[in-house]
Formats: sequence, C-alpha cells, structure tokens
Amino acid sequence: MIVVTGATGNVGRHVVDELVAAGAEVRALTRDPESARLPEGVQVARTADLPLDGADAVFLNPAVVWGTGAGELLRKAEQAGVRRIVTLSSSAAAEPGPGNVIGNHHHELETEIEASGLVWTHVRPGAFASNALQWAGQLSKGDVVHGPYAQAHTAPIHEADIAAVAARALLSEDYAGQAPVLSGPQSLTFAEQVTIIGEALGRPLRYEEIPPEAAREAMTGGGVPADIADTLLRLFAGAVGRPAEISPETERITGRPGRTFAQWVSDHSAAFS
Repeated sequence: MIVVTGATGNVGRHVVDELVAAGAEVRALTRDPESARLPEGVQVARTADLPLDGADAVFLNPAVVWGTGAGELLRKAEQAGVRRIVTLSSSAAAEPGPGNVIGNHHHELETEIEASGLVWTHVRPGAFASNALQWAGQLSKGDVVHGPYAQAHTAPIHEADIAAVAARALLSEDYAGQAPVLSGPQSLTFAEQVTIIGEALGRPLRYEEIPPEAAREAMTGGGVPADIADTLLRLFAGAVGRPAEISPETERITGRPGRTFAQWVSDHSAAFS
C-alpha cells in the first residue's frame, strides 16, 4: 500500500497513474474525495484525516504540511509502521540560506523527515513546466505576456517526469537516501517558452519585459507572499543570460529522456485556449 498526498495535484495525479500502472495498491488523499475522479481501484480518502494504516510508503506533497510542519504526519507514519517516504522537494533546498525562503522551507522539511528514522528520498525538481500556466490569463486577453527578466533561463520539467521519478523511489529502495535534482531536457528563456506556446497555438505570441518592481506588485497582488516573490525575482535576475544546468537524473532513474517543454505545451494546450 502506497499513500499519495496531494493526489489530484499537478504531480500527485501522475504519481497515482504511475503506481496503478505498476500494479501497486494506492490510497489517494485529497481535500475533496467526492470530486477526485481517480482510477478505478484506488482508495480515496480525505487529506485532513491522514489515514496511513496499512501503508508501506508515503508520497509527501509539501503543500499538505506547509503551515504546520510534518510532525503529525511523521508520528502517524511511525504508528502505522510506514517504512519509506518520498518527498516532493525543490532544487532550491540544495542551497539554503538568507534570502532563499523557498529553499529554506524545503530544506527544513527534508531535515525533519531525515530525523524521523524513515527510509527517505527527496525528489528535487527545479522549475516546473506548469509554471507557464501563470501566463494563461494574459494570453486569454491577447498575444503578449508581460513579466520580468525575459532572458532568464530555466529548464522546465514536465510534472509527469517528476512523478515517474517519485514512483520509482516509492516502489523500490534503490534510491533510498538520495536527493536527485531534476530538470527538463532544455534550457529556455521565458521569452523562448512563450514563443513555443505560440507555435503550439498557431499564434504570434511574445514576452514583453516589465521592471521587477512592477512584476513584484503583480505577484503579491495575485496572492504570492512577498518573501517568496522576492526570492523568485532574485533567482530570475541571477538566471539572465545563464543557461540552466540540465540534470541527467530523470533519464538515469526512468531510463528515458525527459519530456520537452513543447510536449508539455501540447499536453496542456487547452489551458491557453
């Protein structure tokens, strides 16, 4: 039995599919079980209840414990005899420190899990390809995306590839004690990503750079906490003109190359229509 938290989220839903395809017994935790629409045979339960009885392993989406820490989940895991936990972490956790709110949070969570005595694997993706969904609202109104640092590079990773790595770590102890950093197969600027979206939609899209102060105002006005907005803008500024490092870990663990950003756009084109 493998428990998947955040089972209807961007990554968790793909983790469920990977585990079902492998023949695993899955219990999917979600805030609203009635609307989950998960594969037949998957047990569905409410996240707030944290039912871990009978589980061998847990996939932990940090959003589930973001404000409280993992203490309660880890206590329940110990009581239930859970042996293994796979954390959806962040590549930013590799460099915690002042001004790195995202990295510090994930590093603290990793440290808490490592102290629990469970067999652990931390999956550390960099930029999610799904971050591009933040542009969908602008593209519904026109052909221009306004944002900061047009020439900032990331290597966006398809959430299905993150899930494929996580599933292998859940099904085997081959990756115990490891924290693989994951990336997509290409380094792309924000401007290049918008161009790729336009090619898929058959529209001449462009990315128009705005000052970081204006971007910060838009981010915080849209609900992004100020400290996270500041961390992201600092990371973007440091990535201008600097191609992102491409990690070999996705292919090493899954045995196949990672999906391209263009493939991600093809899989999600309806979101931009």
